[in-house]
Amino acid sequence: MPRRRIRVTDVPLRAAFAALRTELGVPSQFPPEVLSEAERLPGPGAHADATDIPFFTIDPPASTDLDQAMHLSRRGTGYRLRYAIADVAAFVVPGGFLDAETHRRVMTLYFPDTRIPLHPPVLSEGAASLLPDQVRPAALWTIDLDAEGRTTAADVRRALVRSRAKLDYEGVQRAIDSGTAEEPLELLRVVGELRERLEVERGGISLRVPEQEIVEREGTYELMYRAGVPADGWNAQISLLTGMAAADLMLAYGTGVLRTLPAAPDGAVGRLRRTAHALRIDWPHHVSYAALIRSLDPGIPHHAAFLQECTTLLRGAGYTTFRDGVLPDITTHAAVAAPYAHCTAPLRRLADRYASEICLVAVAGEPVPGWVGAALDALPGEMSEGGRRAGTVERACVDLVEAALLKDRVGEVFDGCVVDVDEHRPTVGTVQLETPAVIGRVEGARLELGERLRVRLTEADPGAPRVRFAPA
Repeated sequence: MPRRRIRVTDVPLRAAFAALRTELGVPSQFPPEVLSEAERLPGPGAHADATDIPFFTIDPPASTDLDQAMHLSRRGTGYRLRYAIADVAAFVVPGGFLDAETHRRVMTLYFPDTRIPLHPPVLSEGAASLLPDQVRPAALWTIDLDAEGRTTAADVRRALVRSRAKLDYEGVQRAIDSGTAEEPLELLRVVGELRERLEVERGGISLRVPEQEIVEREGTYELMYRAGVPADGWNAQISLLTGMAAADLMLAYGTGVLRTLPAAPDGAVGRLRRTAHALRIDWPHHVSYAALIRSLDPGIPHHAAFLQECTTLLRGAGYTTFRDGVLPDITTHAAVAAPYAHCTAPLRRLADRYASEICLVAVAGEPVPGWVGAALDALPGEMSEGGRRAGTVERACVDLVEAALLKDRVGEVFDGCVVDVDEHRPTVGTVQLETPAVIGRVEGARLELGERLRVRLTEADPGAPRVRFAPA
């Protein structure tokens, strides 16, 4: 999923994004043979019947590619999570046209005006999506928690499920805050808060990067921030919990695919300290990075600007596969502060289908399917390339939006700070404005990392797209 989410409501920008997709060579259509195969849907196979469980989904209102549905209940002094993940493997024939196309696309690409899906919509928004009042095949997780929210048991089996309600974050938050939420939904808050406390205890970090929306008003553009509600975080904790359970299962089984991230080098955190100082964010030396992040309000512009910069510490994340009991050197994700796997978004990420399948056979005590084993060695490289493609798309979209935002303000002076300096050319670097939270190239005088300075906008061209500054 994108690190920086931007929405647009402007028609001319939509045309610019369409041109950008053409320029970047983003696939717009699925080949006929892929669509034909996707429409010849195989049966769900051997799935138990779990349609009696009243699952619900939580997604943005317009979403139709629904990967996860949940149900929470009390169990003695603890809790039980039933978490249904779309069983994409039930629809994809190994070695077929659709399988090959998903390996080419790797992940869903997000543009501010649309998305380019990993799977044809007939699957991702239809037969495989956990839409309400539809019976769907799923990988059904059952995770038991104690009174403190710690995992005591985890199991996953194939099952047929039926979601009863499609909820959105704002509506969930209103129901919980007003006291009108039924127990399964109220327990999302209870379990979410318990898991957040455990995250603090183990030193994990959840970045609350705000969504940005660019709107056109009276012929000019304005950038607005939309910080998530607490329910966003509670829902994310359920996904993290399941990903951690999946990682533990695969490590015990001896074969799997993990999402890994080494600890950030001291220099990277030091760079962020200088950026925090330049953005007037108080970061005492006795306060850890994780504690600082939890203290920030993404609705405050200079906090939002810093949170955007904090995503740089996630750039070393990758996928690590292992097999036959030979564990990799790194098994943990530094931001999660535990072993972790991507397994909850198979409609949108290729690796999740493989992680889910390995967890299923691990619980069943069966060998890894041949099609899974054959793909493992190449999977990290494919995911890495897909991640680079998604990063290119994200950066190009941000550049276009920022150029459109500033196109009528060339010559104006802004407060900002230097967040990067070219090691070979110290007069060239990157500046982060305090407000709006725009990042652009700055060139002129010698620059110092973390330096607070005033810059003049010299170029803002949505057609390029490009934003350039010079020291004022």
